[in-house]
Amino acid sequence: MTSKPKRVLLAGLYHETHTFLNEVTDLNNFDCLYGEELFTARGNGSPLAGVLEVGEECGWEIIPSVDMRAMPSGIVEDGVVEAWWQRLETDLISALTLGLDGIFLVLHGAMTSRSLPDVEGELLNRIRDIDDARDVPIFGVTDLHGNISPRFAAQGNLFSTYRNNPHTDAHESSVRAARLLDQLMKSGQSATTVSVHPRVMWSPTGTATASEPMRQLEVMAREIESTFDDIWDVSVYAGFAFADTPDTGVVITASTVGDPTQARAAIEKLAEYATAHREEGNTLEPPIESVIEEIKTQPAGPVAVVEPSDNIGGAAPGDCTGVLRAFVEHNVPNCAVVINDPENVKVLLSHNIGDKVALAIGGKSGELSGGPVELEVELISRSDGKFRLEDIHSHLASMLGENIDMGNCAVVRHGEVQILLTTHKTPPFDLGQLRSQGIIPEELFAIGVKAAVAHRRAYDPITKASYTVGTPGPCSSDLKQFPFKLVNRPIFPLD
Repeated sequence: MTSKPKRVLLAGLYHETHTFLNEVTDLNNFDCLYGEELFTARGNGSPLAGVLEVGEECGWEIIPSVDMRAMPSGIVEDGVVEAWWQRLETDLISALTLGLDGIFLVLHGAMTSRSLPDVEGELLNRIRDIDDARDVPIFGVTDLHGNISPRFAAQGNLFSTYRNNPHTDAHESSVRAARLLDQLMKSGQSATTVSVHPRVMWSPTGTATASEPMRQLEVMAREIESTFDDIWDVSVYAGFAFADTPDTGVVITASTVGDPTQARAAIEKLAEYATAHREEGNTLEPPIESVIEEIKTQPAGPVAVVEPSDNIGGAAPGDCTGVLRAFVEHNVPNCAVVINDPENVKVLLSHNIGDKVALAIGGKSGELSGGPVELEVELISRSDGKFRLEDIHSHLASMLGENIDMGNCAVVRHGEVQILLTTHKTPPFDLGQLRSQGIIPEELFAIGVKAAVAHRRAYDPITKASYTVGTPGPCSSDLKQFPFKLVNRPIFPLD
């Protein structure tokens, strides 16, 4: 007799929330898929695509519910969370009437709304409050920068986070978690997740998995998985430090089908390591003015000038002008920078290619942006800003899939500085961003990069040198400058 296919409800909610920004993120900022529309993610390199592939491979009956995702930005309106929940609740209750074997969620882990500092924990709690859903296994995939609460860990059975930063393995991590769900459903076992919370917080610049302390923490996590058959997953969450929540910071989780006490004891060693090596993750950048002349002495380019304070992948506005200003004032040759400036893109729509135009570029998002740079520029090109990832494993694929839309764009030139102006802020995680606009990155001497770590997969192979510099911006690595109120204290480096 042929067994019935396993029925799995699938949904996603993805937002990394910077709570110190003045902006508010509402439903209009989210790209939403409902029901059968979730299947359009097949093959696009995203985590959603990963679970769909495993579901088809394993013969699941997938019940698609809702997927909502937005670029990292400011605090989320409560209505966004409620809109997601209303759809999920309706689909879940309907699915439970015919029997449900599993729930798979594609989440970020650092989403915060006006009333809910722990959105993901709240939503898992609501699922468990539905009587027939209390024993349904909840598996999923999360971002390495999640701020994971004890409640979230306890309510889910297994969430596996990305193991690479840059997040080149987002799709792979989803596949891993989905296969573990299939294994659990077929075996009839039950899984439990435990968590430990070292009192440590690191800025994004200190969370690269090729560098310490994250490199060794990932090594230790894999050793636990290979040593204990019952421990199916150990996840190292570096946390997202630009969120003021009780649980902001580093978290280690272990998901086990065996003894939770044994699993907790195993990951306590990782917590101890994170605490002992906390200073290694606390990196501060030299001011750009102190290194810009040294940058100019490099014998060859491209040279990456990395600006983590305007890290778009960390929710910064992408319009900060620290690097642009330095390039102009210090006459850096043959260079390029991207500035999110929809206002000037609109202005340039009425001009012809080759026109000379006076613009106040960037610096419009607030006091930390550095203010506009007033320049006379030549309009080089315009486009619709759409491009396809050159690298399907790009960090961008974990956020947006393989097709990226920067909105209407314009390329302008001032002296030897090329400036790509965009309508939608777009993290610099794929070289197709520049190349699609006629800027060839390999031919440049210097490139301004608004990122912390996630740019490295794209830029490290082509750059001859890289400088991470301090500039004004809302994603500064100096965490002591942020007005934390909710985070549980004491915590390093605040205390």
